[in-house]
Amino acid sequence: MKPRSIVFDLFGDYVRYEGGAIRLRALTALLDSFGVGESTVRVVMARLRKEDWFDSRREGRETIYALNAKSWRLLDEGRERIFERSRESWDRRWHMVIYSVPEANRALREELRKELSWLGFGSLASSTWVSPRDRLTEVQEHFADQMSIQLDLLRCESSGLAQDREMAARCWDLDGLNADYQAFLRTYRSRMSDYRKGLVSPQQSLVERMQLTHDYRMFPFRDPDLPDELVPAGWKGHEAHEMFLEAHGLLKEPAEEFFRQISSDAERVA
Repeated sequence: MKPRSIVFDLFGDYVRYEGGAIRLRALTALLDSFGVGESTVRVVMARLRKEDWFDSRREGRETIYALNAKSWRLLDEGRERIFERSRESWDRRWHMVIYSVPEANRALREELRKELSWLGFGSLASSTWVSPRDRLTEVQEHFADQMSIQLDLLRCESSGLAQDREMAARCWDLDGLNADYQAFLRTYRSRMSDYRKGLVSPQQSLVERMQLTHDYRMFPFRDPDLPDELVPAGWKGHEAHEMFLEAHGLLKEPAEEFFRQISSDAERVA
């Protein structure tokens, strides 16, 4: 795990629920559990502050980093995609985005594609992305201030379920994704017994819970959360999601205990 990702996960799983701010001393002690040194933590936090992901303030000789509107929004969106799965029945309607971006603005085009992937859209054809879930409003809101993007947002239906499945297979690598879900299940199935028995120390619980989130977080970028009608036989996505939720919940109490201890120690030293 990269230090930058660790920082965001710490804020997303712990700091946000403890007031949204943390002392640099506590953050440094927490990242030490992942083998990240103090000098690296300072550099990473300075860069994230410069990129406007966090606000900071001084309290004596100590720096305190706090979530701002930009980072709150990122964490809220990320948590929804990672922890929630749609159980709504599918009305067999597709939601389509056709975009046009000036050729010179490649960075904006790449940002648009990443956002569409994050929202569960797949590339059906050049500049044409589709999703069985209605997330057109999110697309429109995200790029409302980008006047150089032309978006056409449509709803449509195919000629039948066989065509729907063929479209899904073209838009997403479902077989490859399913193989990765199986690998995730193999990795964590062997650890679930210790998690259920409470045999993991508080510090190790925080480390393993962060690793768990890191390993699972790649799936929402690739998994469009398709209706059951569109996934291949033997689909492991639902099982992997349930195991992730269980493991994340089992490690919650001891991990939070360690986090609060580190935060309390930092407060006493301040």
